[in-house]
Amino acid sequence: MANNDSIKKTLTVTILLCIVCSVVVSTAAVLLRPVQEVNKSLDFKRNILAAAGLSDEAASKGVEVVFNDRVNTRAIDFSTGKFTDAVAVAKYDQRKASKDPARSEDLSADQDLAKIGSREEYGLVYMIEGDSGLDTIVLPIRGYGLWSTLYGFMALDSDLNTVVGLGFYEHGETPGLGGEVDNPAWKALWEGKKAYGENGEAELNVIKGMVDAGTKNAEHKVDGLSGATLTSRGVGNLVQFWLGEDGYKSFLTNLKKGEA
Repeated sequence: MANNDSIKKTLTVTILLCIVCSVVVSTAAVLLRPVQEVNKSLDFKRNILAAAGLSDEAASKGVEVVFNDRVNTRAIDFSTGKFTDAVAVAKYDQRKASKDPARSEDLSADQDLAKIGSREEYGLVYMIEGDSGLDTIVLPIRGYGLWSTLYGFMALDSDLNTVVGLGFYEHGETPGLGGEVDNPAWKALWEGKKAYGENGEAELNVIKGMVDAGTKNAEHKVDGLSGATLTSRGVGNLVQFWLGEDGYKSFLTNLKKGEA
């Protein structure tokens, strides 16, 4: 009579169990992938609407309904600062393009305030339109904090200067410190701030400490995150980059003139 406790039988059972578990996990991953992609797309759109101040409308009517009804997604060429048809908006993955040497531009140390290494040739912008035309424009932004690259959106009012909202949908900053970029109270501090100064230069930034009545040019400054100096600096740098010459500045200038 065979010994059920033999090493051979133990190994056989273990291997068979591993195979079964692997098949179950792999099958589940394949079957769930379409659902995960749908949820990922929905969350992406939800964050765009949140930056534009449309969270309540999205909650009552549905994210897809509001996004399809209010948002016009356009592609821009960073080199010309104008709209382009060079990429198919529905299929274009800006994040993948930024990592493809054939579809991106390396940034010098002086250019790379956001510490992203390279910037894609083409970007997507999200135009929130109302009865009288453009209400808000939402701009994808990203940059390195303390531990991670923060991915998010900045929304500007129709004057293309007043901040409507800012938020990050993906990052790996320290919970309770740099992770406070997700704090609604901190995100609310961005609302109403001015992106550009009278000279047309990007002035919006995060400072060390708090903005108060005595802070010079307070309309361009946001409180730093307590205990998260490097994350605060990273957010300030990435905002400066994307509002600058290598980011959206020329496009926003052209759009304001009606020449985009």
